[in-house]
Amino acid sequence: MPHPKDSDPKAAGVQTIVRTKKLPFALNLGFFAGAIWGGVRWLFYYFGFTDVVPGFLVEPFFLHDFLAGTGGFLVGYASFIVMSIVAALLYTYTAYKLKGPWPGVAFGVVWFVAVYLVIGPMVGMLLPLGRLDWDSIWLDGSIFVLWGVFIGYTVNYEFTDEERRSSENPVAPTH
Repeated sequence: MPHPKDSDPKAAGVQTIVRTKKLPFALNLGFFAGAIWGGVRWLFYYFGFTDVVPGFLVEPFFLHDFLAGTGGFLVGYASFIVMSIVAALLYTYTAYKLKGPWPGVAFGVVWFVAVYLVIGPMVGMLLPLGRLDWDSIWLDGSIFVLWGVFIGYTVNYEFTDEERRSSENPVAPTH
């Protein structure tokens, strides 16, 4: 009788487990996180809930007037997607074993603090926090938290569910 490793994976009783590849998963997740939450952020700017332009991430490289227009919207939207891809890669490779929504909340808060308190005012992306209006601070902070939860919980679900699937459906028994 042949060893289960040598048998056809499609044969009865033999199941193969396909592990999620981290790089394509993270790239895909980052793109959709940026597309969804960048779009939500743009809508909030469009309706006047925040004064921070959608292209704030590239403010040091473009004129503010350009970023307030259609071209700036597209550049800003793309920059939010790129930032989300970087964030998803970081989370997928470093925190994929963390469970629950709280690591994602913390991830979003850390990104908000880094962008709005540290890097943003230092390089001219944003006004210092004390000069931004409270609506913009709360709204953008909330978006970053939801964005972080989206990334964190998606990674969490994919990789902890994969572990559960592995334990429920063991590969063919060994003799």
